[in-house]
Amino acid sequence: MRLLTAFTVLVLSVLVTNDGWSQPLSYNNPLAEQRADPWVVKTEDGMYYLIATVPEYDRIVIRKASSINGLKNAPEKVVWHKHDTGVMSHHIWAPELHQIDGTWYIYFAAGEAENIWNIRMWVLSNPATDPMEGEWNEEGQIKTEQDSFSLDATTFEHGGKRYLIWAQNVNGMEGTALLLSEMEDATTLTGPEVIITTPEFNWERMKYNVNEGAAVIKRHGKIFVTFSASATNHNYCMGLLWIDETADLLDASNWHKSPGPVFYSQEALNRYGPGHNSFTTAEDGETVVMIYHARDYKEIEGHELDDPNRATRARVVQWTASGFPDFMQHTGD
Repeated sequence: MRLLTAFTVLVLSVLVTNDGWSQPLSYNNPLAEQRADPWVVKTEDGMYYLIATVPEYDRIVIRKASSINGLKNAPEKVVWHKHDTGVMSHHIWAPELHQIDGTWYIYFAAGEAENIWNIRMWVLSNPATDPMEGEWNEEGQIKTEQDSFSLDATTFEHGGKRYLIWAQNVNGMEGTALLLSEMEDATTLTGPEVIITTPEFNWERMKYNVNEGAAVIKRHGKIFVTFSASATNHNYCMGLLWIDETADLLDASNWHKSPGPVFYSQEALNRYGPGHNSFTTAEDGETVVMIYHARDYKEIEGHELDDPNRATRARVVQWTASGFPDFMQHTGD
């Protein structure tokens, strides 16, 4: 009887619900060639904006369309270019676009031409209605308690408070952890700065010890945070954190972590190194869509960061009966 009950629970836990959508959605992947760390945001008027890392690591570009598929052929605009020297002059990585209190912000990571791995988090702002118009102003660095290698800032609101999650090398550790802090405003942390995950499992420690690229989705009474792990070759993959929406977000003990990756390379589907994702909603306003990058080949000549062919892709997120996201590891897109 116990085995039958356990089996029934297992079956129910993997049954997938459609979470509000009735027609299957498909995407014309890749949505953007040679665009990594993609972030797509949908505005209240139904416009989609895509911002991502370019392989030259020298500029920030945005494109917009009235549909997710429309991003594929949408014109692209350079909205900011790296400095020639000093801060913000090298490794322009992982820009994210957020609209906060009527102002657009771009969070991104950058190093220095004179010290390319001296990477920190920086912010641009633009008061224009359309982020592809107006002027982008440099707001400066996001200051953290420890002045160390940091990148991949993402922000979200919950319970009337704004939070930032980012990746950082802290306490002299090998690699990067994910940290969380409340924010005073769009550019200032108030602390405390809490570590919510470190690379502890083998799948997070392939070539490099990495937790980075967080993205937040709130559904079914929980806050879910996807993150990426390991080197950005075929070992790159996604893990999952979650917390009850009523729990104290700044108490690290309230966070839970998947013991294995939830989305990873699938040779049969020619999908290698998927990760550094974001979430948006489909045109129906309900269906959750994951935007992520991957390569369609495994072998890379030279260093993985010198390979330009991480491409932006989209896929629908489905949900288990227990309310957890199912990234459909064994299905193509």
